[in-house]
Amino acid sequence: MKLYKEFKEFAVKGNMMDMAIGIIIGASFNKVIDVLVKKILLPPLSLLTNGVNLQSKRIVLKDAVVDASGTILKDEVAIGYGAFGEAFLDFVIIGFTVFIVVKFMNKLRNKAQDVKDKTVVTPKDIELLSKMTSLMEEQNNLLKSKK
Repeated sequence: MKLYKEFKEFAVKGNMMDMAIGIIIGASFNKVIDVLVKKILLPPLSLLTNGVNLQSKRIVLKDAVVDASGTILKDEVAIGYGAFGEAFLDFVIIGFTVFIVVKFMNKLRNKAQDVKDKTVVTPKDIELLSKMTSLMEEQNNLLKSKK
């Protein structure tokens, strides 16, 4: 029963919904980047390299064993560096995009936390902390002046 109560508390706080939304957006974003790399960036690169398909590039360590009828008895052993190159390109694009989004979000958060900036609504907790700080400074100045 305690586990159910903890799960209910976790779900109600919004953490679970935030995680679910992040996972769904991340999965969709991954599909977009995959299409961007495979269908938009790699075809011109392939054209520039005389039709070389990057994904099929590999170093064959051991050829496949095939019988007379063409049935594969043993698969080939190969290092697929082309697929790694594609995955690395995906990683670089996703990493750069996440960097830009985080930088933008930090800029918005910093702007929202600046009490003096009236163009953005300051969160109540930051506003209250700012008022408390100014009141404490005022009180300290009064105490210093009485000495």
